[in-house]
Amino acid sequence: MISVEVSKSSQFSLSISEIAPDKSISHRSAMFSMLANGTSEITNFLRAEDTMNSLEIVRNLGAKIEDDGVTIKITSNGIKEPSEILDCGNSGTGIRLFCGLLSSANGHFILTGDKYLRHRPMKRVTIPLRDIGAKLDGRNDSDLAPLSIRGASLKAFDYNSKIASAQVKSCMILAALRAEGVCTYTEPELSRDHTERMLKGMGANLHVDGLKTTINPMKELLSPLVIRVPADPSSAFFFAVAAAIIPNSNITLEGITLNETRIEAFKALERMGANITYETTDNKYEPIGNIHVKYAPLKAITVEDNIPWLIDELPALSIAFACADGVSVVKNAEELRVKESDRISTVVNGLRACGIEVEEVQDGYSVVGGELSKATVDSYGDHRIAMSFIIAGLRCGMSVTDLDCINTSFPNFFELLGKITEFSHSKLDLESN
Repeated sequence: MISVEVSKSSQFSLSISEIAPDKSISHRSAMFSMLANGTSEITNFLRAEDTMNSLEIVRNLGAKIEDDGVTIKITSNGIKEPSEILDCGNSGTGIRLFCGLLSSANGHFILTGDKYLRHRPMKRVTIPLRDIGAKLDGRNDSDLAPLSIRGASLKAFDYNSKIASAQVKSCMILAALRAEGVCTYTEPELSRDHTERMLKGMGANLHVDGLKTTINPMKELLSPLVIRVPADPSSAFFFAVAAAIIPNSNITLEGITLNETRIEAFKALERMGANITYETTDNKYEPIGNIHVKYAPLKAITVEDNIPWLIDELPALSIAFACADGVSVVKNAEELRVKESDRISTVVNGLRACGIEVEEVQDGYSVVGGELSKATVDSYGDHRIAMSFIIAGLRCGMSVTDLDCINTSFPNFFELLGKITEFSHSKLDLESN
């Protein structure tokens, strides 16, 4: 098991342009290329385990892939039945979106993942897909991978989701593109909207009206993607928190997507008192720009709205809560319990180990701001838990275990961390990260 010992940091001032490319957009770029007529060109694709697994699945589905190390070109001649089991690794996005993409494709497909993914709930996509005619099965009555899919004709649907989930929404939109008629998808609150933006940019006939998305089936293949993947705000946020908790520090995070559904965590940190400004530099598929973060004393807040927009960043935001004045509260975040780990429990356990008073409830927790103490924290194989408590170590020193997971989303995390502080590790070679 890989572990790291992080040293307490002094003040720092940095500009970083090497934040990992956006994971969500990288996954979608590979998948959506299968719907295109021609060759899609993707630059700045995230070369992490999860997204490279998606690229390999696309190859196994019959796409021709050319990669010169800078631009990935994907040419699809339709989805072909693979001879291989399709391994999504640790990616919930990968397995759930591929379910939607493959449910109407000719052939038999088996989707699986690592030991963590094989224990994550899948009925949120398998039930609505089966309801519209998908031939899909898996362990525990289709709730657990491996999942078996035989392509079938899908009925048109009007689906009202009980949860706001970009993964569920994207899965059903992909299914709708090959359904027998016009489909609608309604969610209780707006989730991240990369799928809608990218497919519309490719020429898909879909319309978003508030919480309702109407999808017309494809009459022909879509236009190829030509996209540069922006930097991932979820990854950048770890270093935003670093600047926010280390006195007299500041950081500029360059080339980030400024999509409003992706920067809610920065808005929460801003409400806590951090000095944050935004600079737009481009706006094609996504608004892109720079985020500037300066230290300021933090105060407690309650986070209960727009939870789907910051669900991935809540572990890192919780480190800021631990350094704030007052009691911060997270509500309406039960979705955290079905991520790579039960993130409510893993955040609570980690903060308690660091001497912070925390109260856990079913849909969230409260954090009494105080002084973080050095501890040993187990990530439970969850990349966001691992990186969040490594960032906490900048305040007090920290030992974090089970770090292989970081490669699933942020391969150069330690390279950037080394610009701020010193650390030592076992079995970890920086060149491999």
